[in-house]
Amino acid sequence: MLRARWFEHVLRSRFPLGTSKGTLDQRTVWYLVAWDSERPERIGIGEAAPFPGHSREFPADVRTKLLELCQYTGDWQQRLHSDLVPVPSVRAAVEQCLCDLEAGGTKELMPTDFTLGRRGIPINGLVWMGDKATMHDRIRTIISDGYRVVKLKVGALEWAEERALLEDVRREFSTDDLELRVDANGAFDAAEVMPILNQLAALGVHSIEQPIAPGRYELMAELCASSPVPIALDEDLIGLHHHDARVALLDSVGPRHIVIKPSLVGGWQAAREWIALATERGMGWWITSALESSIGLNAIAQFTATLPIDRAQGLGTGGVFMNNIPSPLEVHRGQLFHRPERGWDLGLFER
Repeated sequence: MLRARWFEHVLRSRFPLGTSKGTLDQRTVWYLVAWDSERPERIGIGEAAPFPGHSREFPADVRTKLLELCQYTGDWQQRLHSDLVPVPSVRAAVEQCLCDLEAGGTKELMPTDFTLGRRGIPINGLVWMGDKATMHDRIRTIISDGYRVVKLKVGALEWAEERALLEDVRREFSTDDLELRVDANGAFDAAEVMPILNQLAALGVHSIEQPIAPGRYELMAELCASSPVPIALDEDLIGLHHHDARVALLDSVGPRHIVIKPSLVGGWQAAREWIALATERGMGWWITSALESSIGLNAIAQFTATLPIDRAQGLGTGGVFMNNIPSPLEVHRGQLFHRPERGWDLGLFER
């Protein structure tokens, strides 16, 4: 018989994580832990990691669903297609937990050359918001660490300061040497966004994620049609749980790319559907984490390693936490690797 429990865990960041929606110094995730009563030593673990300011879920929603799941464990597979759909982070946790159980609790969810340590996943370096000097230092560190794709969070400082920072980078590194992406998290308004897009194009920026707030579909469609720098939808994907709604978004807005966060869109199954819809329309896509702990990041990375990726993914966030769970994941020279010889430290999950 399947038994389960859940608990909360607060992750503490090594430095302030600045975005246009505020600064985080910690975040809460929830773990779903399950085991067969006849083999209690083998535990499956899944992580629910809704993201403040982006998810449509509230902590109370997560706790309620986890409590229900632990009380009634016999119908988890069916619930993935019913009441868990509107609670995407919990749905992702159930997917991970069941997959880990099938793998004997090894956390080797989807065996590939990545899990064997033979191949890395190319990732972008991420520059969190801060003052100009801090961001400049972070950029230099990331580039010296071997990254050739760098993403900057923008929208918190005055645009003139952020533009000057991008200009400094471009003076030193050409588009052949360094791919620049920016992520606005919906920070810009209608009056200012088009001039900013023109300036980004002049700097050879690869793409901008979510330049305006989610839900402004008509304006976003206009921008996607006229912007000289490719637009990638991110937050606009969150909350669209059904096929028809996803089709309508992509067909009406017409982005060049989409950014898929499995924890926020409903797990692997939902991510696969977004990828299929984007591919059918000739749109680019990439997978990103959403500040999960090592449990969730491992699940997302192993899923990503099964995909036909052709560009850097956004999976380099595991090192931002002081109290993350020790795992085989390692970032080296602009790639994420799985080092199976390192193993896991799962002391946090001991009953």
